[in-house]
Amino acid sequence: MAHWFHRNPLKATAPVSFNFYGVAGSPAANKICNDLRTTRARLLEMFTDVTCNPEIMKSATDAYLSLLQGFISSLDGTTQENKMRFIQNFKWTDTLQGNTPSAQQDAVFELVSMAFNVAIWYTKFASRLAGKENITEDEAKEVHRSLKVAAGIFKNLKEIHIPRLITPAEKGRDLDPRVIDAYIIQCQAEAQEVTIARAIELKHNATLIAALSFETANFYQKADHTLNTLEPECSSKWRKYFQLKQHFYMAYAYCYNGQTLLASDKCGEAIRSLQEAEKCYSRAEALCKEYRQTKGPGTTAKPSEQLFFLKLGGVIKNTLEKCQRENGFMPNPRKRR
Repeated sequence: MAHWFHRNPLKATAPVSFNFYGVAGSPAANKICNDLRTTRARLLEMFTDVTCNPEIMKSATDAYLSLLQGFISSLDGTTQENKMRFIQNFKWTDTLQGNTPSAQQDAVFELVSMAFNVAIWYTKFASRLAGKENITEDEAKEVHRSLKVAAGIFKNLKEIHIPRLITPAEKGRDLDPRVIDAYIIQCQAEAQEVTIARAIELKHNATLIAALSFETANFYQKADHTLNTLEPECSSKWRKYFQLKQHFYMAYAYCYNGQTLLASDKCGEAIRSLQEAEKCYSRAEALCKEYRQTKGPGTTAKPSEQLFFLKLGGVIKNTLEKCQRENGFMPNPRKRR
């Protein structure tokens, strides 16, 4: 089953020379600076290389961040601050704030910003793979794994590294806890979408699919509420995505709940559940149009024309028609149930 996921753009950064004249005087020190420069450039190239896979990305990330740790970690194993931490200035844009960069003379800021971009890359890789029409079981597992890795990176940054910054996170920017939380929840919700699609493909119990769909809808609602205090110009499009996915998965939940009720010969209740599914689906369809018309960072797409969206519409229609047919065959006492 082909999926569609909204993606915000990658962060951009200014070149960094790592030329520390008068500080890095020895050949060994110069080599470290050269390695920093080349491994950083390679990692940045990987973000836009369509042939890059998680194994290559992990190798490139480890190569650069392990060297960068030499500017952050204490040199003598104590809690004393590494003096090299504040020697180089770094500039990064944000995924929501356009091309206006933030700058800090702090290696922790570089670590956080680069790792944030790595997490975004994992979400983009997952999206690209999940968008295929007939994804294999192994590919579905890779999508799930990539989203889990991204969520783990975001969580680690929020809990461990961002609190170490000297300059507090600016409101509405990537390191704002609300933005980080939204990314974490989005990864969780999208990973669960893959689980739902797999459950449907393997014809698992309708009750299970309904429960997973309801939980996924709640994830998207939570993500939307996380962003409700951000400036609309930078968050509106992202929030429309969360809202349309919330209603889409509520439609899924009602649809498969209706199938469960139908299997129990509760046709009247099944019909009501399917009618609620139709309402949620219609609302999701309207939100798809609003998403297309809303300006802001992120991908430009027509979600209502995507295969995943069209398929659900057909399932709801067919299931409702089946319920109505079976309800018509039943004696009056059951019809009223």
